[in-house]
Amino acid sequence: MSTSTETPEQMQSLERVENPNLRIYITLGLVVFSMVALAIVAKTHLGGVNISPGIVLLVITVLTALTFDFLNGFHDAANSIATVVSTRVLSPKLAVAWAAFFNFIAAFLLGTAVAKTIGKGMINLDIVTQYVVLGGLVGAIVWDLLTWWWGLPTSSSHALIGGYAGAAMARAAVVWGPSRAFDVILVGGWTKTLIFIVLAPIIGLLFGLALMVSVFWLFRNRAPQTVDKWFRKLQLLSAASYSLGHGGNDAQKTMGIIAGAMLTAGVMSPADFKANWGHWEWPIILSAHAAIALGTYFGGWRIVHTMGSKITKLKPVGGFCAETAGAATLFGTALAGIPVSTTHTITGAIIGVGATQRLSAVRWGVARRIVWAWVLTIPASAAVAAITYWIIRLIHPGA
Repeated sequence: MSTSTETPEQMQSLERVENPNLRIYITLGLVVFSMVALAIVAKTHLGGVNISPGIVLLVITVLTALTFDFLNGFHDAANSIATVVSTRVLSPKLAVAWAAFFNFIAAFLLGTAVAKTIGKGMINLDIVTQYVVLGGLVGAIVWDLLTWWWGLPTSSSHALIGGYAGAAMARAAVVWGPSRAFDVILVGGWTKTLIFIVLAPIIGLLFGLALMVSVFWLFRNRAPQTVDKWFRKLQLLSAASYSLGHGGNDAQKTMGIIAGAMLTAGVMSPADFKANWGHWEWPIILSAHAAIALGTYFGGWRIVHTMGSKITKLKPVGGFCAETAGAATLFGTALAGIPVSTTHTITGAIIGVGATQRLSAVRWGVARRIVWAWVLTIPASAAVAAITYWIIRLIHPGA
């Protein structure tokens, strides 16, 4: 039996907007592009082309990073729009345009503290090459695609850091020996990230629960129709706030990867890297936010359905509370430089809101599947990235 809260007209709109093969086409294109690019790099090493292989590889890496950023927005569109779509406050097309706009303008509001953590706070840069960055990105993209196909709202952010770590450990195992593979991990940066894998959904849940209880109490004497009318308007603000937090948090992770690639290529100086990336600062920031905004615009409707209706049914007041709780959490962590999962945060908030009705209002079976996917994300993307790096090394032993 269907538990969807969308109207037939909205479901038809979802079917029209979604292109199930879009990610497959993008991935095949990326694979072909990467094969051609690696062939060009190999040829430059053999002296057949008068072009710097480092620059060619940097272009490949940056384009792959921006592709991941686009797919991140595509995969995580549900985070920003599921509640506003499932409550029927906005149509799917308007919802993705609304979310994409605020994803982009987050570039001017939430700084780059998370990007600095990703770029230099998690992996020992002595072992990082552009091939490591490329392998990490491929690992993250593959896991993102698989979870999109399965309809699971897992964390693209944790797929990225898992892939980055997996590729770095694979190179460390080759260069330093298998026993030192874990030496590339900077414990300080990973500690707060791993802690917030647990804390982010709990904070979202508690905020969502507290907000929903407060709203119930404050509006207990108001007619349901009046409350619904007010919160339909307020949910536009909460959706915008959550999209700001989503763009400000997730786009920064790709910025850190791009900056690290530019450092290893010698394009960015160590002094600029440690400061604010010099004259590369705004090109990096704007390109990352543009990519994630475009990805959000094209959306990921399979995951929207899971987030918006399969976990728990939502009304506008519930959507407002879930998005506001998620936004508050993301603003705080972004400014503190903690790379949290936007997916974890909004899912916890939705569960907290649903639990105020009754515990049975939450589809715990779906929630368990999502949790298992979260647990597997970092090791799975790390494994794919390690394999990718070893394949690259077979093609180019100097990688």
